[in-house]
Amino acid sequence: MNDDSGSRQALGLSADEVLTTTRAVRRRLDLTRPVPRELIQEAVTVATQAPSGRNQQQWDFVFVDDPATKKQMADLWRAGLALGNPYEQHGLPIPTRGSFASAEWARIRGSLGHLIEHLHEVPVLMIPVVRVATRAELRTVHGQANSWGSVLPAVWSFMLAARERGLGTCWTIGHLAYEREMAELLGLPFETTVQAALTPVAYTIGTDFQAAPRVDSERFTHWNQW
Repeated sequence: MNDDSGSRQALGLSADEVLTTTRAVRRRLDLTRPVPRELIQEAVTVATQAPSGRNQQQWDFVFVDDPATKKQMADLWRAGLALGNPYEQHGLPIPTRGSFASAEWARIRGSLGHLIEHLHEVPVLMIPVVRVATRAELRTVHGQANSWGSVLPAVWSFMLAARERGLGTCWTIGHLAYEREMAELLGLPFETTVQAALTPVAYTIGTDFQAAPRVDSERFTHWNQW
């Protein structure tokens, strides 16, 4: 990777490599290296090509690099995590193909613990939002599918573009229990913007990410009926 002040060279990954090695990065986020706004803007430019229903492009990304604001955001996120998992709160089984007793989950839990300690130190925090006429749009499955389908492809495109540029990201939703408070902090109009996540953005410590263990793809595939 070239010096931040000059031109930047992409990693040169193939489409399949970008798709299969874009990981949720927590422990390997470089907390010491500033991320140029220009580099983030490049990734946003790529994200603008993501499909959206009726080409309405209802999404926005709010990036924060101010240390004081990041600290407040991290505090809200930690407070949300402290409330626990909604499934656990209601005594419901968590739908998963993995095992919470696996070594893989132990690594995830460890990396989450690292992020809990250091989120406020990440160079940039991003809040992706989707614009709505009113929050009543989210009261039906149709409305939710329309809203999330208008922002999630753009976020994933941003994450892929970030990976190609040596940046790491991670999808987190801990703060959403305090979404209104986050909206007030960032000046978001609460009734007409819905937050989807909080995503750390930083250079990665190394770029040698690999495909992760996954269930055989045939178990995800159904033909003609369930």
